Amino acid sequence: MTGQALGYGTDRDMSTSEILALLREHLDVVIALGSALVALVSAFASRAETRRQRRLQTERLRQSIDAASLEWGNHAIDALGRAAMFARTRHLQANEGSFVGGKTSQLIGLSALVERGRMFFPNLDADNKGVDKDSAYRGHRPPILDAVMWAYFELQAMTRDGGPTGDNSADFIEDCRRLMVSELQAHLDPRRLDKIVERYNDQTQDNRRDAINRAKALKARLETRRPGVILDTSDVPGTQTETKQ
Repeated sequence: MTGQALGYGTDRDMSTSEILALLREHLDVVIALGSALVALVSAFASRAETRRQRRLQTERLRQSIDAASLEWGNHAIDALGRAAMFARTRHLQANEGSFVGGKTSQLIGLSALVERGRMFFPNLDADNKGVDKDSAYRGHRPPILDAVMWAYFELQAMTRDGGPTGDNSADFIEDCRRLMVSELQAHLDPRRLDKIVERYNDQTQDNRRDAINRAKALKARLETRRPGVILDTSDVPGTQTETKQ
């Protein structure tokens, strides 16, 4: 038994010795293979890191553009809101000069918003329409800019007395604002951002339910305080309310 055990040990030692001798004999090959494996792993790691950095850079660029687009949208929402209120209160202007001055100021603002909006919302079908125009004006305006432009023309045609009523003009401008807000939301994709930051939609169900109940309570109080008010329930932020005539 002892001899057999020694024999087995000798065979194992010889095999190990042969392997070590073989490795020493081909040490340069072993080193080369090891270096190649390390280089391959490093290459895969570097490629993965490059892709990650590229994705981060793309996301940062998109966030930067989104922030600038949102700033533009905020100005547009304010401008269209002021234009609608101006239409509703046009008869309260002290005189024709005051009306024209206020209208002109708002027209300048709306026109500038359309031009600034071209930086974020280029024309559609630019290769097939208006090829003789300057590059920024070829093609069709996107709906988000059309909404501001149609409000501009409505305001431009509005007079202090006569013509379309101020309420009708205001309603039309509000419709333009709704379209603009919808298009801006589609452009910014706030649901995608919400998934990233896990902010509003990450509220607990209890908190969400409590907020909904409080909003309903406020609505009931408003209906009690102002029984003549018709509330807009279209879930459009910034929607104006109207009173019964």
